[in-house]
Formats: sequence, structure tokens, C-alpha cells
Amino acid sequence: MLQEGDAAPDFTAKDQTGAIVKLSDFRGRRVVLYFYPKDDTPGCTKQACSLRDEFSEFERENIKVLGVSMDDEQSHQKFISKYELPFTLLTDADHRVADAYGSYGEKHFAGKNYMGVLRKTFLIDEQGKIKRVFEKVKVDEHADEVLRAFAE
Repeated sequence: MLQEGDAAPDFTAKDQTGAIVKLSDFRGRRVVLYFYPKDDTPGCTKQACSLRDEFSEFERENIKVLGVSMDDEQSHQKFISKYELPFTLLTDADHRVADAYGSYGEKHFAGKNYMGVLRKTFLIDEQGKIKRVFEKVKVDEHADEVLRAFAE
């Protein structure tokens, strides 16, 4: 289980356009790495729109926002277009990135257990260290929580 102060595991993933993105590409910048279950579902949409609505503040603070789910590039493109999301969404179909961050595991819904992406957010500092881990995310208020945590 990753904790504050740990080195953030580097990874390589494709973004919504198919471009290769590496976490190490953002060394020297702060990063919000957020894991979410599925594009265009109610909670995930609220979370993404919360980050979208405060995006200018993230840019002003030189913070890169990266969303990660198991959805493919086309799904990400539709999600971005539908809600005018100004940040990068990464595909993690084999859940390797989620595994590295402890964000893939057993979930429960409608009386059933299944495996999937767990909603978690990691704040990563300029040196690539984890500054904060949000295990319980308030989807409506997430951007404010994240900005406050970076200001601490």
C-alpha cells in the first residue's frame, strides 16, 4: 500500500489520443493522478466535472491532472467531448497502473462482488514523491480537496 512520502511508481500508458504518457515526463511538476471506475457514469462524471471546473486553478498552480480508468481511447474521447474535459485521460485496460497504485481490487455493487478500479487519488510532488493519498473521494468536492491539500 502506497503512503505519503513514498516514491510514486513510474508508468507508461496511452492517453485518449493514443499518445504514450509516462509519469516521469512530469518530473518537476505537481501531478494529480486520479483513478476512477468508468467513463460517463454518475460519480465519475461528477468527479471529472469538479476537476474541470477548477482546471484554470490547476494550471495556474502548474499542476498536471491525469485521470486513469480501464476504458479505451474512444470511450475517453467521447467522455472528454461530452463534458468538455480539459485534462488527460489514460487507458489502463490491463490495470497495470491501477495495480501499481493499489487502485484495483474487489468491489461490491447490487449484492455482487467483482474486481475493478477503485476510486482513489494520489497527489505527487515535483520530486515524484506521494504528497497525499485520498482513499475516500468526495466526487462533488474533489477539486477543492485536492487544491487545499497541495496548498498545505
